[in-house]
Amino acid sequence: MTDSAPVLKVPQDVLDHFAKLGVSPSTFSGGHLGEKLGITVVEASPDRVVGTMPVEGNQQPYGLLHGGASAALAETVGSIGAMLHAGPGRYAVGVDLNATHHRSATSGLVTGVATAVFKGRTAATYEIAVTDDTGRRITSCRLTCMLRDL
Repeated sequence: MTDSAPVLKVPQDVLDHFAKLGVSPSTFSGGHLGEKLGITVVEASPDRVVGTMPVEGNQQPYGLLHGGASAALAETVGSIGAMLHAGPGRYAVGVDLNATHHRSATSGLVTGVATAVFKGRTAATYEIAVTDDTGRRITSCRLTCMLRDL
């Protein structure tokens, strides 16, 4: 793994469509929220997407990683996989996100790994495991995205 984020192979027509809406390619994978949360995509394909996020700055008042931050990481990596599966002329919109929080994290990086479990013509579903620096599962998520035409 390198220190720089991978170049996502986003179909050019998808980039062009969102550029007209003012969405910068530099924030495309996580949007402005992903940028604020510090999400970095380190691997991306239609079958598997991996992203990291720092715990620091994403904590609730008790110093624990905020559950909403874990969910945002999960939806980001799952949505990227669905968008890459959708292909040219299409994009993905999350329609269902389920998150179960198993334990807390108080420091370091968490990693979200999205694995495709269903890749259809109009929908895609991903399982996302969010783990801490030691590989312990923090959160388990399932995301279903609707695939839409541009």
